[in-house]
Order: sequence, then C-alpha cells, then structure tokens
Amino acid sequence: METSKESKEEKKDEKQKTPKGRMVIPPEVIEFIKRKDGSSLLVKGTAGTGKTTLSLQFIEEVGDPDRSFYLSTRVSDESLYNQFPWLEEKEMKNRIVDSSKVFLEAIYEDEEEEEPELPEAERKKLKSAQEFLGSIDEERIPTEVDRTRLKGLDRKIPGLERVYDRIDSILPERTMLVIDSVEGLTHKYGLDPETFIMTLQKDLVENSKTNLILVLEKEEAKELEYLVDGVLKLNRFHLENRDVREIRLLKLRGVGIGQPGYLMTLAGGRFTCFEPFRAIVETHREWEPIEGGEDRYSTGTKDLDALLEGGFPKGSYNVFEVDEDVSTEEYFSVIRPIFLNTLSRNMGVLAILSGGTHPDNLKDDLTRFISEGKFDKKFRIVDYFSPQSDKPYMMALGGKKRDEVGKIYNKHISDISDEGKSPILDYTGFDTLEYLMGNEIAIKDLLEAVANTKVSHNLGIGIIKHGLKLTSEIKNMADNYFVISSINNTPCIYGIKPKTGLYAIITDPERGIPYISLVPIR
Repeated sequence: METSKESKEEKKDEKQKTPKGRMVIPPEVIEFIKRKDGSSLLVKGTAGTGKTTLSLQFIEEVGDPDRSFYLSTRVSDESLYNQFPWLEEKEMKNRIVDSSKVFLEAIYEDEEEEEPELPEAERKKLKSAQEFLGSIDEERIPTEVDRTRLKGLDRKIPGLERVYDRIDSILPERTMLVIDSVEGLTHKYGLDPETFIMTLQKDLVENSKTNLILVLEKEEAKELEYLVDGVLKLNRFHLENRDVREIRLLKLRGVGIGQPGYLMTLAGGRFTCFEPFRAIVETHREWEPIEGGEDRYSTGTKDLDALLEGGFPKGSYNVFEVDEDVSTEEYFSVIRPIFLNTLSRNMGVLAILSGGTHPDNLKDDLTRFISEGKFDKKFRIVDYFSPQSDKPYMMALGGKKRDEVGKIYNKHISDISDEGKSPILDYTGFDTLEYLMGNEIAIKDLLEAVANTKVSHNLGIGIIKHGLKLTSEIKNMADNYFVISSINNTPCIYGIKPKTGLYAIITDPERGIPYISLVPIR
C-alpha cells in the first residue's frame, strides 16, 4: 500500500526528534530547506570535515528517499557503504549514483534496462493530472522541469537529461538533488562551475522548486556563493590538541539565524550537532544511586566513571577547571550528579561554594532529587561571613575566634561523617578561598586538605576558575584534572589527568535531568 503524504511528513518530523541536547541538523537549516520554494545550499569545508556525511543525511532526515537523488562524483557506492554501513539499511540506497563507473548511468542500482515508454494516452493522462494539481494552488506549482539552461550548456553531461526526466515525473511533488562534489563533476566534463550551478539554480531550483544540495571540495569559493540561496561551512580545529568540529551557518536566505555556529560530531559515522545546554526539570524525581568501581566513588555520571576506570579513587583529590565562558548551570551539570550520588551513598558533604552560588539556591536545586531531611543532615556549607544561622546545613564562622572556629568545624564534620565512621566529600571553590585568605594561605590549606583526603580516604573536589594565582599548584597536586569549556553554547569536558579526548555534555537521553551523558567529538 502506498504511503500517504501525511504519514511521510510525520516520519520526517519523527526523524528530527533526537535525544535532548542533540540534533541531527540545525533547526535553521531544516526551516530553510522546508520552505515552499526550492532552495539551493552550498556545503563547503576542507577534507575530512564531514561534508559527505551531512549531504547523505540531508536525504535521510529532511528529504524523502523516494523523491531524492544523491550523485557521487568522488567515491564509489561500495566505498560509501563501507564508510557509512547504515546506508545499506535505508531505502535511499537505490538513489546513490556512482559516476566513477558511468556518471548517472542509472538512478536505481538494480535497474539495467530502460523503462518502457508509456503509451501516448497514458502520458497525456499523467500530464493532465500534474497540471490539475498545479492549478489548485494559489501559487505556481511546477508541472514540468524547465530545461532552458540545460539546453544552453556547451557540453552535454551524460545522463543529466535523465535526472531531469526523473524529477519531471515526480512533479509537482518536491524533490531533492545532492551533488557531491561540484568540482568533481565540472572538472570531469570540462564545465565552468559558475555556469553549471546557474543552470541547476534556474532550471531546477527557481523554476521546478527542487531542493539542491551542492558539496564543494575547497574551503572558499566566493565566486560561487552568490549564486546559491544558502551556504554552510564545516570546520575542524584543535583545542589543547583535541579535535573540535563545528558547522557555521554563513547564509540562509529568508531564514533568521538564531545561532551562527553549532558544535558537531561524526561519531558512529553520523553527523550530529548539539543544541545549547538547558537544564529543564519537568518533574521532581528521586536520584538513583550509581555504584563506583572497586575502591572508587562514582561521579554520578556513567560516562565520566568510564573515563576514570570506575570513578574517583578513594582518597583522591580531583579538580575541575572552569573556563570563563562557561555558565554556572553548564559546569554544575557535572557537579550536581557528584553531590547527589555522594549523598545517596550516605556520605557527608563539606562545601566552600564558588562565587555566585547561593546556599539556598543550591539546596533548592538538589532537593528536587533527594529529600530535604537528607540534605540537612549530610550537607554543610561553610559561611565565613555570618556569625550564626538557624539553618542546619550552614556552618556559620563569621566573627569567630580561631579556637571557636575549630570547635564548630569539628562538630559539623562529626555530624556528617557519623562521628568519623564514614568518609565525606570535601568540596572547595578555590576562587572563594583565594579571595578570603589570599594566595599563600589558600595554598597551605590546599596542601592540608589534599593530605587529609588521602589519609582518611575521603573524596576531594576542587573548582578553579580563570585568573586564579594558585592554578598551577592545584594542577600539580591533583590526582585527576578535567577542564570544562563551552563551544557554541554547548558545554564540553576533557581530561588532562587522565588525558582524554573532547566530549560534549548533554542531558542523558534516557533518564533526563539531573543525569548527563558525554558524547565524543570525532
């Protein structure tokens, strides 16, 4: 039974519903391609940036495989299937054309003979139906492919007329044509790239409302960009010797560009980009504890545990360096699971919060996922300014003498550690510590904290921010050292100790906030 137009549209919309934090293709590009009129889109970038992967997924995610054509002029279809094994499972497989055999020799891989020509009466009936469909729309709907520019080419491209015929037979339904690459085709047949693009732009895009995707092998081609409606650029660069990939939206005629660049990955042979991180909690839920490996404390994030071979070693001091462009919500997406998993394992937490983090806001955040009673009993926040507090989770030390501070401190530590019977998490925002005590005293306290952590098998977590004087000392003392950065509004993390690649931080696609996942950037 033939699939209805409505159900096909539902399937395409369903394809775009990817896990929270991830998108296949930026929404601005989706909107651009789905406009009523045809659109031409130039995809450029250096070798290895993912142009072929993206162009294939345009057909899978935005186009309709029954009405789409992929013309490869660079690699054989066998090479494509080896590189992208998921293609063989798709109905779009039969739309791949390998020009290294005979360019456009056949649209369908299993088609060896010409289709029999329809009788004159049948052809007239088909054309009448197309014209009728075109007449019922207020706007002009093409009923046949314009061939004006094609006929004016100096040289014929073998089989291109047949592509026009195929598109003609599908009208007035929208078609998509992907050419990978422009240089490969024009060089093979001695055509001027500008003339070739203008031919397709006029005949297919403007007069036949075809969506045209053109892959460009070179990084820059200003002389061609003005001919098309949209331009995307895929970039690949390095951050501390780690691969970073991004897609830049340089031009999308008629569509507002909300975000000009997106972090992307080619992990698993698929093109995936990342939307800005948003920690939206729809309902309150109880945190589900995660077990660490032997002699280790879980980070509360399975992917981070894997990088640490099971979690933080007991008695270790672990540091997260936060770049200055990272928001509190972005880096706290990593810290929140650490706090929650620690509390859920009945361990206490002693915290000197970083600047900008209010104790009450922290409590409100965490008690969405653990009980208020658990927080009050096991969490202590050091307050160096207030002389007293009626809140059980506050350790008020303001205005106290040294011996009195010691007594208050020891009393609270005893409470959250069950009189020293269970380990605790010692959490320090070093920007606060350095501001309050100065560089030298802060380093001394750090040395004592690290030594105490190792002896007591506690867990130490330190947060350092841009511009701190004690950064190098902390880095040398840390057992594990991670950097949290932000690229195109997507938080990322990478390890210096241990050395790891770059990972995008996203909301866990199965469990949602407060759980997160780490997606490799490859």
